[in-house]
Amino acid sequence: MAMPPESELEIFDYTDFGVGIRFLSQTLVDQDWIPDAILGVVRGGLFVAAGIAYALDIKDVRHVNVEFYTDAGETLAHPILIGDAPHLADLAGKRVLVADDVADTGATLHFVRQLLPGDAEVRVAVLYSKPATTYAPELAWRTTSKWIRFPWIQVPPLRVESAGRSSV
Repeated sequence: MAMPPESELEIFDYTDFGVGIRFLSQTLVDQDWIPDAILGVVRGGLFVAAGIAYALDIKDVRHVNVEFYTDAGETLAHPILIGDAPHLADLAGKRVLVADDVADTGATLHFVRQLLPGDAEVRVAVLYSKPATTYAPELAWRTTSKWIRFPWIQVPPLRVESAGRSSV
């Protein structure tokens, strides 16, 4: 994965994660909008979903695996579902919080929203929102136009082969 130079990165660390999750969770409490379920967008949204679920003591935490970005700044033509479609029909009429790490182009969030029942009351919470996103989340901790370096992303990805072992 090719990352932009440090000067073009927004550096996000685990301390920021705690502060951001607390902000998003407290905002939901202040708005008296506690979700019935949280749907994390794999991969980065899993961290956000789990953090908010623990902060609000939400037990119904689900995930949807969507691929859109193939590298820093490189995307597929449109988002695609990886693996089986999640069972979401039982969320009809319920409050559903979609959690992701960043609302960048907005394509992934539009795609995920279409997977949910039309009568679900949906809000989106992200750590970061980009100014040019086409899907403005209801909750965002920060806004940036930079590429975000999250601490859970290893660049380059670690592979068994890089350690001199074969992947049998």
